Amino acid sequence: MKKIAIICLLLACIVPVLFFGCGKKEGGVTVLKLAHGLNTDHPVHKAMEFMAQRVAEKSQGKMRVDIYPGEQLGNEKECLENLQLGALAMTKTSSSPLEAFVDEMKVLGLPYLFRDADHYWKVLKGDIGKELLAVGESKGLKGLCFYDAGARSFYTVNKPIKTPSDLAGLKIRVQQSPIAIDMVKSMGASPTPIPWGELYTSLQQGVVDGAENNPPSLYTSKHYEICKYYTLDQHTMPPDVLLISPIRWNKLTDQEKQILQEAVDESVDQERKLWAEFEKKSMDEVQQAGVEVIIPDKAPFREAVKPMLEAQPDNIKALIQRISEVQ
Repeated sequence: MKKIAIICLLLACIVPVLFFGCGKKEGGVTVLKLAHGLNTDHPVHKAMEFMAQRVAEKSQGKMRVDIYPGEQLGNEKECLENLQLGALAMTKTSSSPLEAFVDEMKVLGLPYLFRDADHYWKVLKGDIGKELLAVGESKGLKGLCFYDAGARSFYTVNKPIKTPSDLAGLKIRVQQSPIAIDMVKSMGASPTPIPWGELYTSLQQGVVDGAENNPPSLYTSKHYEICKYYTLDQHTMPPDVLLISPIRWNKLTDQEKQILQEAVDESVDQERKLWAEFEKKSMDEVQQAGVEVIIPDKAPFREAVKPMLEAQPDNIKALIQRISEVQ
């Protein structure tokens, strides 16, 4: 109890400082701080820069979004926690770490959930997507939009992966996601959660044998310098999510909310274009750097995760069914 009391006291002292440090107003300008873990050449970062520019233009300079990339203000989990406290205005995260905060987000991390990119966007831009963005508001995490994050596939240092059996005994880095952990276990590997910013060194030092991610992340992280095999099994398509703290959102005027949401919506279309271009460039670059790209038969991978899908709780199964019915 004493320890809890001390923590509460520290939070009581620190949170107001952090919150007001976000700067509701700076010289009459409404300022929102947005922190994330990506590099500045990543298409999602560029889309958020576009969004910030549109906010400034639409508000005639009366609103500003300041972006802090590369985990300058903390890793994904820390940024999410700071959003809940109101100590940070906005963040971008994969939907996978959100599972620990918003149970329904688990559905977006399930393997082979979407039939194709068209199905993916019909779900995310439709009623289901809107519900998922809204459901976290009571947890201090209000969704503003989904960004394309492509399909995630396995990449490894020394061993090519052609079937799930090739993953046996390998340590594969995953996000802090129960679904990602279960999926990798289902395929026979040992899932190892490691913060994104620590993964390059972990691969280099042999802490893990590989990881799983999309082509732009493999390229911008320079993991291709270490991992020479990339297996396009495309097991999951968890989107990125742009979030705002409800504490900060509720302090905006109606006009400011409209300006921000309009700019965010415009940035989604921009990000999709940037993503398609950069995904192609990323694949070209990693192959030129000597990475062997493997196109496997996906059927054994789908079969390996069936028990995991069947074991989902009723609320997730209901979402799976609704998503499968989207045409």
